[in-house]
Amino acid sequence: MESAVLPQLTSSIRVLIVDDEPLFVEMVEAMLGGEEDVEIVGTASDGRAGAHLAAELDPDVVVMDISMPVMDGIAATRAICSHDPRACVLILTGGSNVAEIDRARVAGASKFMTKDRIAGELVAQIRELGSR
Repeated sequence: MESAVLPQLTSSIRVLIVDDEPLFVEMVEAMLGGEEDVEIVGTASDGRAGAHLAAELDPDVVVMDISMPVMDGIAATRAICSHDPRACVLILTGGSNVAEIDRARVAGASKFMTKDRIAGELVAQIRELGSR
């Protein structure tokens, strides 16, 4: 009796995008939309909505802006990580303010990236976090 080799099932990295700038969200969606191993499961325009969606959707990676209305990215990261200590949150920031980065790290953020570097590094960072 011959055995058949079945194709290996691959799962996509499920990503939630949380940012209050609609054009930035569209840009990130366009960047990730062409990646076969990345699936955008949702978007939110403030930290509170992002934390709620993260609990509901259980994404592999949350791409989180640090500065947003209603609840900032640091507070949202804290809420997400307290709900799920295994959560992977990639903080995006407009600058490299060391104090903000330290606060985000204490809140549970997994990685940090300035928005000016996303074109060259976002997909690789998501893949790294998604493989954890």
